[in-house]
Amino acid sequence: MSECNYFCDGVDMAPQRSLFNALGMTKEEMNKPLVGIVSSYNEIVPGHMNIDKIVEAVKMGVAMAGGNPVVFPAIAVCDGIAMGHVGMKYSLVTRDLIADSTECMAIAHHFDALVMVPNCDKNVPGLLMAAARVNVPTIFVSGGPMLAGHVKGRKTSLSSMFEAVGTYSAGNCSLEDVEEFENKACPTCGSCSGMYTANSMNCLTEALGMGLKGNGTIPAVYSERIKLAKHAGMQVMELYRKNIRPRDIMTEKAFMNALTVDMALGCSTNSMLHLPAIAHECGIDLDLDIANEISSRTPNLCHLAPAGNTYMEDLNEAGGVYAVMNELNKKGLLNTDLITCTGKTVAENIEGCVNRNPELIRPIDDPYSQTGGIAVLRGNLAPDTCVVKRSAVAPEMLVHEGPARVFDCEEDAITAIRGGKIDHGDVVVIRYEGPKGGPGMREMLNPTSAISGMGLGSSVALITDGRFSGATRGAAIGHVSPEAAVGGPIALVEEGDIISIDIPANTITLKVSDEVMAERKAKWQPREPKITTGYLARYAALVTSGNRGAVLQIKK
Repeated sequence: MSECNYFCDGVDMAPQRSLFNALGMTKEEMNKPLVGIVSSYNEIVPGHMNIDKIVEAVKMGVAMAGGNPVVFPAIAVCDGIAMGHVGMKYSLVTRDLIADSTECMAIAHHFDALVMVPNCDKNVPGLLMAAARVNVPTIFVSGGPMLAGHVKGRKTSLSSMFEAVGTYSAGNCSLEDVEEFENKACPTCGSCSGMYTANSMNCLTEALGMGLKGNGTIPAVYSERIKLAKHAGMQVMELYRKNIRPRDIMTEKAFMNALTVDMALGCSTNSMLHLPAIAHECGIDLDLDIANEISSRTPNLCHLAPAGNTYMEDLNEAGGVYAVMNELNKKGLLNTDLITCTGKTVAENIEGCVNRNPELIRPIDDPYSQTGGIAVLRGNLAPDTCVVKRSAVAPEMLVHEGPARVFDCEEDAITAIRGGKIDHGDVVVIRYEGPKGGPGMREMLNPTSAISGMGLGSSVALITDGRFSGATRGAAIGHVSPEAAVGGPIALVEEGDIISIDIPANTITLKVSDEVMAERKAKWQPREPKITTGYLARYAALVTSGNRGAVLQIKK
C-alpha cells in the first residue's frame, strides 16, 4: 500500500490539510499513513487508568515504523462498579455504542489503519465489532490484567470480595474480615485478576489472531506491557504495508479457534454473547450449537479464578494463551494455517511456546475434564438455548432437580437470598432481566455471590434470562432464550414448579405438561417497558435475544 495517507496529495484535499495544519501537524507528518489509536482511557475504571501510558507507547511504536499516530477516545463501563443497581443496565449496551462511535470516527476521518487499546468487559468486543465493520489494517493491545490480591496469606480477587459480603450476611465472617477484602482484593490497576469477561475477551483476541502474544495475560503493571504496546504500534504498520485486514484474520475458522481456546481456558459465559456478535459483524453466523460440538472434543485445561485459585499472572508465567494453544494443537484441535496480526500463521506463532506449569495449564492428556469449560443447554425452558460455565460448577450440581423460586427482578432475589429464604435444593429463577426486559441484560454477580457466600453454592442453582459476570461460579445458567419479556417459557414458570438440570446432557427441563404451559401462555400478558426514554429505550426496541449475541437489528 502507499506510504502516504488519503489526504496528502492534490488541490482537492487542501481544505482538509489546512485543518491538519490547525492541529499543528507538519508536512512530514501529513505525508505519512494516518493511524487512529482508539484509547479507552478514563479515570473511573481500574482497568483503564493505565491506558494513557499504553497509548503513548503505541504512538511511539507507530511513529518509529513510519506512521502518523492520532488518538481518539472510546468509552468504557466498570461492571464491578455498575453491579447490583440500575447502572448495570448500561453495561452490555455500551458494546454497541463503542462499535458505533468508533466506526463513525474511523470512517469520517479516513484513517489508514487502527490500533485498538481496550481492556474491560464490553470495550474489547465493541472494538472488535468496530474493527470488522471498518476493516482497515488493525491490531489490538489491551491495558492488561490486575495482579491478584492477598488476604490472610492467600491470593484473592474481586469475586472473593463479592462472596465475602454473602459470607458476612450469613454471619460467617466479621465486618473486619470484609474490610480486609475491601482493602486488599484489588491491589493494582488492570482488568480484574481472574478469568472474568475482560480477561476472557483479551485472551480470545489473541486466539482470534487480532492481538500479539501476551495481549491477554501480561499484567498491567509490568514493563513488558509497555514493550508490547510499542510492538503493536510497529506491527500495525506492517499490517498496513501488507494490506492485512480484520476480515482477512477473523474468518469462520478463526472463530472456531477462539471457541476452542474458550473451552480450554474456561472463559466467561459472556463470550457466548460476544463471539457471535463479533462474527455477525464479519458476516458470519455463529450458531451457539457449535459450541457444544467444539466442547465435546476440547479438554478443559485451566481452572483460573473463579473456577480455581490461580490468576492471570499465573497463566502468564505458565506461557499464556499461546502455550494453551500449543497444548491443543498436540491433538490437532486448531486451524493452524490462518493468517494473524503478526503477519504469520497460527502454527508459526505458537511453535516453541511451551507449557511451563503443567499444574496450571494441564497437559492435553491430563485435563481437568475431557469436555470444555462452557456448556450450551436446551429444553422446554430454553428452546433457543441457555449457557453455563461448566468448569465453575461443583460436581454435585452438574445434575440437579429442585423447586423453582421465582423472582421478577434481581433485587427481589437478593433480598430473599440474604434474608435466608432460599433452601438447599432450590432453583432460583430471575426473569425479566434479558436484553429487552431489563433492558440491558444485567449481570447477576450479586445473587450468585450471595448464594456462594451463604454456603449454598453446592446445593442451589440459579437460572436467568439475564447474564452473569465472569466472576460468577456455581450452577448459574444464563442467557435463557427466548427471554421473559417476549413471552419465552421462563415467563410462565410458577413458584414450586420442578426444574431439572443436566449439564453433561446439555438439557434443562421445566417439569410441567405441554397442556398446562399452553394454558399459562394464553393468559400471559406482556409487561409495560421498565424504561421508555433515552438510549435504553432505543436499545430495547432493536436488540435481539441472548442466543443471537444480543445484536441490534433494524426492524423491517
